[in-house]
Amino acid sequence: MRRVQQVLTFIGMATSRPIAFLIVGAYAGAWLFFSPRSLDWHGVATLATWIMTLFIQRAEHRDTQAMHAKLDELLRAEGRARDELTQLDNQEPEEVEAHREDEAHKLSAGKS
Repeated sequence: MRRVQQVLTFIGMATSRPIAFLIVGAYAGAWLFFSPRSLDWHGVATLATWIMTLFIQRAEHRDTQAMHAKLDELLRAEGRARDELTQLDNQEPEEVEAHREDEAHKLSAGKS
């Protein structure tokens, strides 16, 4: 299961790279070359959907990376912050969620 999570994370990160646009472009070119008659409005809509998905993924990745950079700077500036938090973004999403849940439990236990 861990390997599947790593592969999915890799795919998510890879689709935010410029090479993903080249791959979709190459796919469209191959489609046009090998089967030009089947590239109708439905095919164009499919390609447009893929390209828009890549644009959205890239924008989301950029925003996330910018937020991480800002938070890392704040953690470095705050002397009481724990150093391991700056490495949290290198973990799988499920591990980050588990960390957040543990912190929430610690916080609610401290308030009781």
